[in-house]
Amino acid sequence: MAIRMKERFLNEITPALMQKFNYTTVMQVPKIEKVVINMGVGEAVSNSKVLDVAVEDLRLISGQKPVITRAKKSIAGFKLRENMPIGVKVTLRGERMYYFLDKLFNVSLPRVRDFRGVSTKAFDGRGNYTLGLKEQLIFPEIEYDKVDKVRGMDVVIVTTAKTDEEARELLTQMGMPFTK
Repeated sequence: MAIRMKERFLNEITPALMQKFNYTTVMQVPKIEKVVINMGVGEAVSNSKVLDVAVEDLRLISGQKPVITRAKKSIAGFKLRENMPIGVKVTLRGERMYYFLDKLFNVSLPRVRDFRGVSTKAFDGRGNYTLGLKEQLIFPEIEYDKVDKVRGMDVVIVTTAKTDEEARELLTQMGMPFTK
């Protein structure tokens, strides 16, 4: 699946983007650099076992071992001390990235309740797109019966595009279901 997506990028999407934005060389065409999936686990402050479940969920979803993120500062109001584990993240590149994006666009997002497409306003001004998911249950690897708590996650798609317009066109060509 991922190989088909990469081949499609090289054979179909690159020429279309070159024509639309009048690029002179193939190196100017924006590419997807990496995909970062982040899952904040606030309950990990009081219960460290919750983190193990989040790590396992993210490992199943991404196919790669996640890294535990730690607090940079102490915040007394949240009972948080510096260096406490508060989340998990994974950075996908290459084959795994294309495989994950293919699965996200074609399998997981259509499983979201009342799905009408993702927002076109979630670009950061530099060509990167951030998508917030409310539950991990939309991924086929997660078994509904084994879920103890529904957790959300952020999916950040980092591109080499200079503008949001270029990035939007790249993601549209890749198959991202934007709202009409």
